[in-house]
Amino acid sequence: MKKAEVVFIPSPGVGHLVSTLEFAKLLINRDNRLRITILVIKLPHTTETDVYTKSLPISDSLNVIHLPECSLPPTSNPGFAMVALLEAQKTNVKQAVSNLTTGKQHGHLAAFVVDMFCTNMIDIAKEFSVPAFVFFTSGVAFLGLSIYIHNLFERDNVDSTHLMQLTELAIPGFANLVPTKSLPSAVLRKEYESFFMSYAKGLKNTDGIIVNSFEELEPHAVHSFSSHPDLSGLPIYPVGPILNPEPKTKSTVDYDDIINWLDDQPPSSVVFLCFGSRGFFDEDQVKEFAVAVENSGVRFVWSLRKPPPKGTMIPPTDYPLSELVSVLPEGFLDRTVEIGRVIGWAPQAQVLAHPATGGFVSHCGWNSTLESIYYGVPVATWPLYAEQQTNAFELVCELKMAVEIALDYRVELLDGANYLLTADKIERGIRNVLDTDGEVSKNVKVMSEKSRKTLLEGGSSYNYLGRLIDNIMSQVSN
Repeated sequence: MKKAEVVFIPSPGVGHLVSTLEFAKLLINRDNRLRITILVIKLPHTTETDVYTKSLPISDSLNVIHLPECSLPPTSNPGFAMVALLEAQKTNVKQAVSNLTTGKQHGHLAAFVVDMFCTNMIDIAKEFSVPAFVFFTSGVAFLGLSIYIHNLFERDNVDSTHLMQLTELAIPGFANLVPTKSLPSAVLRKEYESFFMSYAKGLKNTDGIIVNSFEELEPHAVHSFSSHPDLSGLPIYPVGPILNPEPKTKSTVDYDDIINWLDDQPPSSVVFLCFGSRGFFDEDQVKEFAVAVENSGVRFVWSLRKPPPKGTMIPPTDYPLSELVSVLPEGFLDRTVEIGRVIGWAPQAQVLAHPATGGFVSHCGWNSTLESIYYGVPVATWPLYAEQQTNAFELVCELKMAVEIALDYRVELLDGANYLLTADKIERGIRNVLDTDGEVSKNVKVMSEKSRKTLLEGGSSYNYLGRLIDNIMSQVSN
């Protein structure tokens, strides 16, 4: 019997690609009637995604096609650049899918699954007369926020200028009023508005939204999709947590050295300071950070990355040792050698999983948030970009599963950070996140257990995944 062919289109960039690949594996492991083809769109002149796609177990059920590279237009606006790149790839996507549908060895085309930023590809799914589902790599509450703000912009003639004049908003999916300063830059800055409108409009055109979250984590947000008039009628499938495996990436510090060092530390005594694949700070902020770490006196592993050249979209890199010494306060590495390690790239999942790790100072990217919950490690919030301010607000104020260092810190590509976070505020957050007897720590431990059960038979994510597969397979039998 021919398999049901599902075409996946992840957006460029590691954060979205990897969770999409993991979801593809989850699908084919659940049902052997599915065959998945992943169409990989690369950002020009980058190789950071190769380590993931090359390690995929290619089989009769999983196929990867690298689309031809398209050049980015010369623009300083990353939103415009991404939209232009995805539009340019439409022809390549259409050709690749045509080849799939004519090949004898391939299955019956049943559905598209497109990344939340690739909703322009829904048009192609319609041309092939198959449903298109969006894979949403953030949480359910942020999904509700995106649709609600799109309605405000489109229906009520509100724009980013109006939003900036408000202090807070009632948003479906959130039990509390959401401060304007916790909204993403995409809805607060005029230059990103067209990108946001394009992305959010696509969410409404889909046949269903697959969310990397789980009902036990965001019950209020999930319920709002059946109860709030702005959201009801849009099918959602919370099937998470889908966690990323660690890539086999070389680092300036041997991975084994970090794990061995953690092995020698007491349980839940180490704070892990890490800010994702694109997190970095300028020298003034690094100095404040270092003072806070040293004054706190706690054990630490600090993943400190070198900023890319200003105005570019390339990811940060590791500091050579000579530069690392100069960017930190004089003598810092010597004075803290007994209690901490400063490294470049970090094996995040392995560090969070280690029994010695008791707290996580994080940018609150959604992948990192899910990992921290899964491994039962409380977060101290320090958002940087994208939807991280909203995630930080949700974790601290809605879910009571994080302590605050900052909720409104923000880094813009061209402008840099909106303010300097002082050492005393950072130090307070570092101390608070290690409070193992506090409410936050207890909440995280309870949710950690739930996150491990939800994908097992009988769990809510297991059931939602089953419903999604039934929906896909119904296309084949029709």
